[in-house]
Amino acid sequence: MAARVAKGELPGMVTLVARGADVHVDAIGTMAFGSDQPMRRDTIFRIASMTKPILALATMMLVEDGALALDEPVDRLLPELAHRKVLKRIDGPLDDTVPARRSVTIDDLLTFRMGHGLIVEPTFDPPYPIVNAANDQRLVMGPPDPRTPYDPDEWIKRFGTLPLMYQPSERWQYNTGSLVLSVLVARAGRQPLADYFRARIFEPLGMKDTGFSMPSEQVARLPSNYMTDSRTGKMELQTTSGPDVWTKPPAFPSGAAGLVSTIDDYLAFARLLREDGLHKDQRLLSQKSLRLMTMNHLTREQMAGGGPLLGGQGWGFGMAVVTAADEVSSVPGRYGWNGGYGTLWFNDPSRDLIAIAMTQVSDILFNGTTTEFAKLAMNS
Repeated sequence: MAARVAKGELPGMVTLVARGADVHVDAIGTMAFGSDQPMRRDTIFRIASMTKPILALATMMLVEDGALALDEPVDRLLPELAHRKVLKRIDGPLDDTVPARRSVTIDDLLTFRMGHGLIVEPTFDPPYPIVNAANDQRLVMGPPDPRTPYDPDEWIKRFGTLPLMYQPSERWQYNTGSLVLSVLVARAGRQPLADYFRARIFEPLGMKDTGFSMPSEQVARLPSNYMTDSRTGKMELQTTSGPDVWTKPPAFPSGAAGLVSTIDDYLAFARLLREDGLHKDQRLLSQKSLRLMTMNHLTREQMAGGGPLLGGQGWGFGMAVVTAADEVSSVPGRYGWNGGYGTLWFNDPSRDLIAIAMTQVSDILFNGTTTEFAKLAMNS
């Protein structure tokens, strides 16, 4: 990893590998290209889609509270989504629909089989009417920034005017399930999502630097964000998620991609999963619920249809699950997920291993860095 920093692929990163109580952390490089401010263990990162597993945990807490049931329709808490219509053709007009064969359930949201999400073929989100309609309404169905201007109630109202792309439970499609679940969890928990996360997860686990925003005096701990421009081949500073964006709470707290965190905060979350829901002898979630979160729920056809986003992996609740030997491990069962700004995490139960790497360079997700890090962590 240090060699990649030395080659200028990224200005810096923080890595963590933990086995049992043994934790090894490396802070490498700097906070930005051309900066002399070093990466630190307590650097705060935009974790993007690594928010999704935390949302799944929050959902399962509500299930155990009796406030939700996995097989219940979302209609009770989200009446905006009752009586769904489904497009006859994914590229067809919005009024060319058939009735949904059944209601969307909580399980559909967690497993990303609600019938709506990112389209990966023939390209990412081609200009079909359903995609254009969501863009026109500024629903922000893909990359989290620029953010939607709507609060959760207005967002779900507007989303509810659109048909589904596919029948519920038919296909795996990325992201939308977590956006909808963000609204549902807040309603089920009877408080804003940020407050629910803080009370039920962040405070019990000591995740003091994790949230949907941060105090203005802490923004110096947020690294610059980079991504290579596919047209020029040059790495460019990204400004849509600048420090000023994070000093005020968002209108829509996104359980899909809205959190910032540190490597030690995320370790606390990862350890809760590794310890089957126990934190310092306090049970926050049952073993049964943890098992449901970290097992594959997809069919072979759904796994194959996940395109490059899923890469042939299975999907649990809010995270990928490796179902067969791969180039990283000869034993299945590894689970975790990445964040689009350049972060990654996985637990490997067979080795009692937690591995986390945090940068703010999106390129690491497609230039081989994530696979290389995973291999190194597995053999450390």
